Amino acid sequence: MILGIAKETFPGEARVALVPAVLAPLKKAGCEFLLEAGAGEAAGYPDSAFVDKGARIASSREELFRGAGVILQVRAYGANPVAGRADLKLMRKGQVVIGTFEPLTAGEAVTQVAATGATLFAMELIPRITRAQSMDVLSSMAMIAGYKAVLLAANALPKMFPMMMTAAGTITPAKVFVVGAGVAGLQAIASARKLGGVVEAYDVRPAVKEQVESLGAKFVELPLEAADAEDKGGYAKAQDESFYRRQREMMSRVIAASDVVITTAAVPGKKAPLLVTAGMVAGMAPGSVVVDLAAERGGNCELTRPGETVVDRGVTILGPVNIAATVPYHASQMYAKNITTFLQLLIKDGQVNLNREDEIIRETLVTHGGEVENVKVRETLTATQATAGAARAREE
Repeated sequence: MILGIAKETFPGEARVALVPAVLAPLKKAGCEFLLEAGAGEAAGYPDSAFVDKGARIASSREELFRGAGVILQVRAYGANPVAGRADLKLMRKGQVVIGTFEPLTAGEAVTQVAATGATLFAMELIPRITRAQSMDVLSSMAMIAGYKAVLLAANALPKMFPMMMTAAGTITPAKVFVVGAGVAGLQAIASARKLGGVVEAYDVRPAVKEQVESLGAKFVELPLEAADAEDKGGYAKAQDESFYRRQREMMSRVIAASDVVITTAAVPGKKAPLLVTAGMVAGMAPGSVVVDLAAERGGNCELTRPGETVVDRGVTILGPVNIAATVPYHASQMYAKNITTFLQLLIKDGQVNLNREDEIIRETLVTHGGEVENVKVRETLTATQATAGAARAREE
């Protein structure tokens, strides 16, 4: 089985799907490697490092797709809708494509890949079960985002994070408020504490209070009851607008007293909930910073502009996108470990084994044999088509 390591074409994407260190265990599983020239250079992995581990170099993308049975990407077409479209004509029946794809929101891209006959696996659909922890791409990249969010905040804040006793007087520590205590939020808490900040955190799931406190932060208690706050995968579930409205009202006082607010609330496949309004930002002191890690999903802050920095009444609002790609060396290392573990499950005796009885394979399989196989993706496509049909009927 030849694995093709593609060069990323999404603007600003510096990661690579595999790094040289993981080729050896995959070789033992019967794999060979074809690398698109320059695929790892932006992440700090030159072609020579792959060649030293036994990879061959493809001089063009066409040669890569033609020669590899499995194409490995960080951002496949659905997660790279403009430049990634060119890959459609290169895909062939029976070829396997593995990468992140955003299948719950990129319905048209899913159907187009299905039409090529290619088999698509979307890594963000890895189920959150104990056996799949080492394959969990979302958690790996969220950890990086939480770490980097604190560095971005520290760089933008006109204050220092730690308390310092100096001959010139005492410097009080920065107050940091983290909204959402998933993987990104917990890493943000840990990083902010290491920098010396006084950290508070809130999550709709009361069960995470112990984790927040174990990192040295205070869990903010809001007397709100959320119905079904957590899904079976451990993700926070979307709530109705009345809940979010009451939540915003009660968080206002905490946000007003904070130097830094880091928001991490995202619901897979849906628009991010609005948690921080323009009015709440107006209540913050000039010089304060908001880092919105949900910017790519529409943002948790009303003033967020994805990929931009906004200054409103002296408050800086950062909307970083594709934040893991700003730390490409280690982000690639972690992604490569995730995808290698998945490949070791998927490939048996040098061949792809579509064992649908395995929950991990079943849940990540999106297209095969010209059909959309994933149940969640099919349901989303059906709902989207029904909504579009109803809209056309109203127009007529």
